[in-house]
Amino acid sequence: MLLSSVGAYAAGFPKELRVALKAIDVPLDAVGIWVAPVDTGKPSLSHNPDTPMNPASVMKLVTTFATLDRLGAAYFWTTRLATDGTMRGNTLEGNVYLVGGGDPVFTHADLWKLFRQLRTLGIERVKGNIVLDDTALRLPPHDPDRFDGQALRPYNAGPSGLMISFNALRLTFVPEPEPELLAAAPQVASLVSPPPTTALAPTEPRPPRVLLDPPVTGFELDAELTATPGRCAARWYKALDALPEQTRKGDRLKLSGEWRDDCGVKDWFVSPMSPERFAEAVVSGLWHEMGGRLSGRVLHGRVTREANTLFVHTSRPLADVVRDMNKWSNNVIARQLLATLGASDRDAPDMVQGGARLARMQLAAAGVDLTGFEIENGSGLSRTARITSKGLGQMLQQAWERPFMPEFMSSMAVAGIDGTARKRLRNSGARGTAHIKTGTLNEVRAMAGYVVDQNGRRHAVVMMVNHPNAGASQAAQDVLLEWVWEGH
Repeated sequence: MLLSSVGAYAAGFPKELRVALKAIDVPLDAVGIWVAPVDTGKPSLSHNPDTPMNPASVMKLVTTFATLDRLGAAYFWTTRLATDGTMRGNTLEGNVYLVGGGDPVFTHADLWKLFRQLRTLGIERVKGNIVLDDTALRLPPHDPDRFDGQALRPYNAGPSGLMISFNALRLTFVPEPEPELLAAAPQVASLVSPPPTTALAPTEPRPPRVLLDPPVTGFELDAELTATPGRCAARWYKALDALPEQTRKGDRLKLSGEWRDDCGVKDWFVSPMSPERFAEAVVSGLWHEMGGRLSGRVLHGRVTREANTLFVHTSRPLADVVRDMNKWSNNVIARQLLATLGASDRDAPDMVQGGARLARMQLAAAGVDLTGFEIENGSGLSRTARITSKGLGQMLQQAWERPFMPEFMSSMAVAGIDGTARKRLRNSGARGTAHIKTGTLNEVRAMAGYVVDQNGRRHAVVMMVNHPNAGASQAAQDVLLEWVWEGH
């Protein structure tokens, strides 16, 4: 430790930061800080620099550094359609294979484009199976309930060699029109909702329709919402409960709770199925929606050697993907990237452990302090992940010297402008001067990134708080950002 809690004051620990931490009862031994100009490497402020701490989602910067450093900013993934059959008229006699490549941002729209190309060949019926091959990633078992007991939350979805739309199902809540509007415009009403079975008073609240996207086969939504008057809450979804169930017909999601029409049209994302089951349901649903017929089933398997590639979808480059990941702190992308990183480690039990090992190697080769380092899954959604503030600061300085520096820095949210930091420093002169990655868990609040001071000098900035009151420390972290911006 370069500065003790007492020595920190003597060495210029910002008084306003000390006051902000004291106001929320966070002791200095629960805080790790590292600030250094990117062009010198010598810290201008350092507190508990060698203490390993949980960085929460700031760990995504480690995943970003390691993948950009090893794979390159132009790295991309492919997903392909192949077949072992032959065409006779509008029928493909054989199997169609959808072969995943581990693309973390492959969407329902991308799948539509592949199927659209298949339909342009004149293929209407597949006289065989649609086989999904997700073996590109060798993965350990994943329990979405393990971290916080919230298995339905999309951030808990595990990685997959064939991930579609982050394994997330969008529920769109559409308020029902009033009965008098239905009578006045029946042609519009027929597009919005079925005719009401009973007459309701115009002022009586009505439960909304709930629409599913993407279309999924073998999935049933049982929505039993209670409509109540009143204003829509900022976190309106907290009044809803969702319970997944298995039935003879397939998967079902039972939705209950309170709804208020004042909320208007709202979207809520859930992850009610495993990536494997979700991919099967989406592929089947989309193929039938596009007018395709299937004699067999949609199932998981491996592409055969005899199969010939028909069409290939190429993902956006890694530089774009890490921006999606860090701006909005997407955990699923981070898990996919760590597994992709581990693909070349054939000695590891699985690609997640291989990715963790290679990330450590990348940081060690860059001279980053690895005291107590633990990355686990690459997303920071972990209780065991650890890194020191000095280690993060050194990594930021190393990234500044690398060819991928522009892509690395631009992947972070700009304070007061966008991403997870869009509401920070909005009324400060420092607005727009800080590129930061934020991280929040119970008893953890962290940030790391770059700040340009009023003299035009850029600094690497890290602050981690591990304490029961950490959730209240955002203001203190903003004090540090402004302190750096002021040029101290």
